[in-house]
Amino acid sequence: MSLDVETPNPPELREVDPNEYDDAEVSGGEYRRDELEAFLREGAWEDAFTQWARSSDLDAAEWAIVEDLGLVSRYDFFWDDFADRVGYHAPGLPEDWKERDLHPHLDSWGTVSAINAGLTELGQIACEVLKDEYIDWEAEYEAPDDLPDFD
Repeated sequence: MSLDVETPNPPELREVDPNEYDDAEVSGGEYRRDELEAFLREGAWEDAFTQWARSSDLDAAEWAIVEDLGLVSRYDFFWDDFADRVGYHAPGLPEDWKERDLHPHLDSWGTVSAINAGLTELGQIACEVLKDEYIDWEAEYEAPDDLPDFD
């Protein structure tokens, strides 16, 4: 399947400690968000979105919900020096979406699951594009000298 929509603007990254997210555990304190945000604006976001949209299972109606709720603006990307990777936090629809009456066209758990899965996939692809095609720095983390030798 393929999603034929315009590429949204890249998210503006927030200064949030990634360890505050339920789905992230990051060591270190320099998250290099300014550099990552610049890479996203310079083309990484468009590259990732285009790649993701070619194989996305979301349809135009589901994507319209994403846009109406401004979910793309809630992505966060950060450098995880310890793991030598780009980490991310993907936005998603909450479990109480029905009680909160979030959107008039949001009417099933299937739609909620599809949107959440699609946004997670987009975030992962964006991380891969950033790491593989834009980032040229090396992790600065060095293991301590006193680690046990298991040879």
